[in-house]
Amino acid sequence: MSSTARTALEIRGVRKAYGSTEVLHGVDLTGRAGDVLAVVGANGAGKSTLIKILAGAEPMSAGELRLGGERVELRSPHDAHAHGIRTVHQELTLVPELSVTENLLMGHFPRRFGGLIDWRAAHARARDLLESIGYGAIDPRTRAGRLTVARQQMVEIAKALVSEGGEPRVLVLDEPSAVLAGSDLEALFALIRRLQRRGVLIVYVSHRLAEVTELATSIVVIKDGRVVAETVPERTDENELIRLMAGRGPGRLYPARRPDPGEPLLTVSGLHRPGEFRDISFTLRAGEITGLFGLVGSGRSELARCVFGAEPAHAGSVTTSGGVTSADVTASGSVTSGGVGVSGDGRTSGGTSEGLGAPDGARRFRSPREAIAAGLALVTEDRKRTGLVLGLTTAENIGLTTLRTTTRGPLLDTGRRRRDVTAMVERLDIRPAHCAKLPVRTLSGGNQQKAVLAKWLLTGPRVLLLDEPTRGVDMATRAEIYRMLDELSRAGMAVLLISSDLTEVLGATDRVLVMREGRLTADLPSDRTTEDTVLAHAIGHTA
Repeated sequence: MSSTARTALEIRGVRKAYGSTEVLHGVDLTGRAGDVLAVVGANGAGKSTLIKILAGAEPMSAGELRLGGERVELRSPHDAHAHGIRTVHQELTLVPELSVTENLLMGHFPRRFGGLIDWRAAHARARDLLESIGYGAIDPRTRAGRLTVARQQMVEIAKALVSEGGEPRVLVLDEPSAVLAGSDLEALFALIRRLQRRGVLIVYVSHRLAEVTELATSIVVIKDGRVVAETVPERTDENELIRLMAGRGPGRLYPARRPDPGEPLLTVSGLHRPGEFRDISFTLRAGEITGLFGLVGSGRSELARCVFGAEPAHAGSVTTSGGVTSADVTASGSVTSGGVGVSGDGRTSGGTSEGLGAPDGARRFRSPREAIAAGLALVTEDRKRTGLVLGLTTAENIGLTTLRTTTRGPLLDTGRRRRDVTAMVERLDIRPAHCAKLPVRTLSGGNQQKAVLAKWLLTGPRVLLLDEPTRGVDMATRAEIYRMLDELSRAGMAVLLISSDLTEVLGATDRVLVMREGRLTADLPSDRTTEDTVLAHAIGHTA
């Protein structure tokens, strides 16, 4: 847009305090119609609070908001919606038990015959909407909870564009691309550019700085609740943005890897789950970080859950080898030690878990408890829904996986748990320092993710499966996570890193497995592979 484009949004002197603690200290920013205004900052900088104010979910303590030059007061999300501000939050808000159509058209269903919902017309309208923004592959009749996190994110974006009031004047996108890659990411960018041409202001919040410099027309950097810089992509780069966000130079993001793989710790053979993946075989070795990349619908997350025993497989086996470090956390009525499981009736499982009742009689983990007993840990892709219990404190969350080992009879050994939690908070630098007593929901996204990692590291795993571990995490925290994974692998752990970020999946790993439509299509050395090559295997365009 030209410099004469009208101002769509003005934020002037916005402050926000919780009790005596002020988290926003007089924030000013301006966005013009047709702009992509990028807002960047480290976790805890105040971005989430600013987003909540724009969404009408939190009142500001001082300051003013203007839309199109007119002052507005946002007392509720309904007010924000009525004024044309729509927000796509990083944390999903879909109702998982309802269909995609119901989530998209809630409150706006087409009706007939005296008010009855016209479901045929509703599904058609939802399908048209999804197709119009490039997400036509999503079946609107599908229950939202059955979609992958990436596809749920697409539905969230589509939902923000449905309104009786018409198209938004301001669209706030909080980490919209965190779980998107390939054509899905391209569809998001294409949608943003179409909205720009129609004069919509996009407020784009992201830790993916390469996207910020590609998409944004202007960039605002927030640090410690203040705007510390305003710039444009032509006058900055990723390193400068990191310096402004952190107050120091970026350093090295990915540790230098010197892989020397040891013994196989996990072997997957011919694993098959109808409709999601088939004939999957791979090995994870001690001291090695293996990446797993695939586009939305490739089956990567479903595979991880199946390996971990959280979802059943139809065929194939999962075998562990070597000693098991979490012998105290076992399946009901069983003891596991030295890679051999002994069930309550004396049967041995030889380091695998028997898939009782499976069509092929293969040996697999029947539950996450069995997988934990065999030395596995899984960091899921959606920390708010499946990684944390938001109503509990940070200490209670970190201690969830080791409850059986921190009890004395029917009582919790509070002293031991306090020591364990304190050690993990210090080891992973979870902030604030007194976070153990705080509700985990009050922590920033990066610190919540560290709490999830701490919970699993307390089990002493030998195999660590991580699904999108840096989603919504700032660059400084990412670097900490990569350093931790490097240290764990050098200590003999096998790590599987599932990511939709091509740069991450190559930079932080020793080799990369690529999935396409439920099959493994490539096993590539990270240091001799390009992003283009990985993506070509993921979409099936190899020579």
